Amino acid sequence: MNYKTMLFIPGNNPGMLMSMDVLGADAYIVDLEDAVSLDNKDAARDMAVSYLNTFAGDKPYDIFVRINPPDTPFFEKDVKALKQTKIEGLMLAKADTENIEILDKKLDGTDLKIFALIETASSLELSYFVLSKVKRTVGVLLGAEDLTLDLGAKRTKESKEIEYARAKIVASAKAAGVQAVDTPWTDTDDMEGLKLDTLKAKEIGMTGKALISPRHVDVVNEVFAPTKEDINHALRVFKALEQAKKEGKGAFSLDGKMVDKPIILRATDVLKQSGEFTEAMNELITK
Repeated sequence: MNYKTMLFIPGNNPGMLMSMDVLGADAYIVDLEDAVSLDNKDAARDMAVSYLNTFAGDKPYDIFVRINPPDTPFFEKDVKALKQTKIEGLMLAKADTENIEILDKKLDGTDLKIFALIETASSLELSYFVLSKVKRTVGVLLGAEDLTLDLGAKRTKESKEIEYARAKIVASAKAAGVQAVDTPWTDTDDMEGLKLDTLKAKEIGMTGKALISPRHVDVVNEVFAPTKEDINHALRVFKALEQAKKEGKGAFSLDGKMVDKPIILRATDVLKQSGEFTEAMNELITK
């Protein structure tokens, strides 16, 4: 599933945890790292695990948990407690080529996925290698607040200071075959700014956006949702592809234009986002 919206939920906030069914995000990130103070880490972990064991599973959305990185005393406890819960996977803070491999090994014997959080200059420059290091990695989130701190740059609403980082993350994610999720918009009241920032992210190839406020869900979902025209064109691409396969053609055209691999991949993304991508379509592009 491609996530248009990934909403952070503090792991120590029972009210927010219980609200996930009604907030409308594609995925939720239960946060045991930045949202939780050092003296509350164990209690937050216990609360999150209790909730996940009781209420998670068979939902129209996926749940990831942002754990503390391996160089903290909380990493081992986080992973051990979450391995048996009903979640999609773990989000690794301060992901790099070394600690993503450490987490992968800790998850041996499970189907849990990894979402990498890139938030340092060194990890940004090595982002393709981070994202392609282990097979269970399914996505990357750009952490612009910590990244700009590491860079010594000033974080602004115009976001010119992260233009390179955004482009780098998109390119690395596409090359590694994973989702590219944009950094959150931190002004919870500026809805127009949120929309413009989300449009920028979509235009350069981001597949979704992380959020820190439930109020932002509808705006971001709307921006990233494919238009009816996009969906209809994507369906026509697959109909033409199916006909070409039946006729044994290696190349085909639609509306007078040759259809190549990038066009098919773009149509695939559109249909996955709209929920209209089928197993039959998957077979067309894999055979």
